[in-house]
Amino acid sequence: MLKNILSKESCAQCQLCCIFDKYDIWETPVVSDELYEKIKNEYPETEFIEKNEGGRILKCIPDGELFNCPMLDKSSGCRLGDEKPFDCRIWPYRIMEFGGKRVITIASICPEMYKKPLSELVAELEENGLAEKIWNEANRHPEIVKPYQKGYPILLTE
Repeated sequence: MLKNILSKESCAQCQLCCIFDKYDIWETPVVSDELYEKIKNEYPETEFIEKNEGGRILKCIPDGELFNCPMLDKSSGCRLGDEKPFDCRIWPYRIMEFGGKRVITIASICPEMYKKPLSELVAELEENGLAEKIWNEANRHPEIVKPYQKGYPILLTE
């Protein structure tokens, strides 16, 4: 989904978005019902956590002080390929709720995106219909909207 601004190669080498610490474990992706069924069939050992707001998230695997997404294969990347959860397909863009409105933000820890001017990141959202896809997905699956986290630059407001 972000092919215009991120290469698969740089993402596969980095894998930062698939590894969480205790401060960003809230970023664990929400899994749709369809993807949940696929993962349970193909990877039955995978565990999930039910969210209070609805939906479920992948239960990450502790690795020292970090937590790895169970779909991460450190040698080849995500085992789900292009069928990743929506959160993963748009990362480091995030959809959040801020002051009663939905906003699209950017996680500034992505090394590739951090090099780009904010104007380019906003243009990518607006010119390629990505913002509309994000808003539409949030309409269909409101459980993917996370509370705003301080430090995430707001790029667009709905």
